[in-house]
Amino acid sequence: MTSLKFALCLTCLCLWRKALTNDDAKLSKSVHQESGLLSRNVGDKVTLRCFYKADIAAYFFWYKQTLGQKPQLISTFYKHDKLGTFIDELKNNSRFTLDSGNGKNHLMISELHISDSATYYCVGCYAYQLEFGDGVTVSVTGSGLNVPASVLQSASEIIQPGGSVTLNCTVHTGTCDGEHSVYWFKHSQESHPGIIYTHGGRNDQCERKDTQTHTCVYNLPMKSLNLSHAGTYYCAVASCGHMLFGNGTKLDFEDEKKSPDLLVYCLSGALAFTTILVALLAMSVYEIKKRNRCQCTGNWFCFYLFFNKCFYLLFIKKGLNKPLCLCFATESQRVSASNISNGQVNIIYLL
Repeated sequence: MTSLKFALCLTCLCLWRKALTNDDAKLSKSVHQESGLLSRNVGDKVTLRCFYKADIAAYFFWYKQTLGQKPQLISTFYKHDKLGTFIDELKNNSRFTLDSGNGKNHLMISELHISDSATYYCVGCYAYQLEFGDGVTVSVTGSGLNVPASVLQSASEIIQPGGSVTLNCTVHTGTCDGEHSVYWFKHSQESHPGIIYTHGGRNDQCERKDTQTHTCVYNLPMKSLNLSHAGTYYCAVASCGHMLFGNGTKLDFEDEKKSPDLLVYCLSGALAFTTILVALLAMSVYEIKKRNRCQCTGNWFCFYLFFNKCFYLLFIKKGLNKPLCLCFATESQRVSASNISNGQVNIIYLL
């Protein structure tokens, strides 16, 4: 009896673990978020798209994470309700709206502010487990703003594999000389934007260029580079209550640009050489046939090859002034060598 109870308990335990495993597999497929980096100007509108499978997750959330801060819950949505709900200060903010239901939970932000610059995550909840989407980073920029700070970056850098480079980020804090944080993150086709380095909140790491205008230069040294490092590197600064993004520095490799051109040059050269060679050989055949026809006596069959002018050059020392003529015949007797006379080569084959 005891063994029977033990077997039943063990079976229930296995089924429970299998159910949890199936839940994990389902959860990993429940949410799909359009990711990447979206650059918008102040006053624009942006739609952050998120899709879900209606038969899996039940609750959905949007989280906002400003660089250097913890993720902040901004909205909730239950798939059996028609409308979602915003949290705290966004509850009565008309700039934020949700387009939810029918397999989607899109977040729309209108009249963008600098403070809207952040990474937004779409999250699905199933069986008390959360699944985060890949996240989308929104960078809000604009000229003429009353923001006492700016971020400048070089447009691009060309390097060689195995080489090194130092990316620069110039920060103008203006009249705001408080402590600021600087972040570097990378965006490429193979990976989503992610923070790769942070200078934290230490101003002593900056290279002071002008103490009156409070200008700092932050460096990101990179060594032993390979193709996996290709992409766009963005510098972001949290200063004066705002999050500012640079325009990004694109990192390209020299071989990546030159290889296609080199291949085109090689193929073009080979094609030109082949064309010239064919033209010269065709002219040689035409001249040879025009100057001297090939004639064979008896049962010999005449055959002119386009390269017999080359044979002719080989026999100049023998005093042959005529182009070579190749004659073929079949004989029943074995012949040890070819006959050469008067510019004619008789080649005898045994069948």
